[in-house]
Amino acid sequence: MLKGDLIHADILHALGKAGHGSKILIADGNYPASTTLGKNARLVSLNLTPGCLDCVTVLEAITSAIVVEKASVMETLKEGPYAMIEDPEIWADFKATLKKSGYSDKLDLIERFAFYEAGASDDVALVIQTGEQRIYANILLTIGVRM
Repeated sequence: MLKGDLIHADILHALGKAGHGSKILIADGNYPASTTLGKNARLVSLNLTPGCLDCVTVLEAITSAIVVEKASVMETLKEGPYAMIEDPEIWADFKATLKKSGYSDKLDLIERFAFYEAGASDDVALVIQTGEQRIYANILLTIGVRM
């Protein structure tokens, strides 16, 4: 039996095939994962019910298995129905989880449509669709090097 924190076979398979510079997208329940999937990405759907599984739980499992070189989030809109004046609360949760894993850099902000393009790029190895309901809860991780 596996003794690490991450035991999902499909996720482990995708991570095992990925390498330095490969990307992992942890997507919220609103993200169009199936229609924006890159040609090299494996889609793992963990969106059983709204809120289950959530992005932070998935991030905790993923960071138990990889080194994070870079973490990017979708920049919030400043106007319109999805506008936010302050950073989404989930970003603080992301930062705390990443810090526990040894990542100390800031979250990189990517404009909304550029984020969709980045999530569909050829270097994305894995997309995990969650049931997370908070908005702006997508995080794109770049795999680093174990040293």
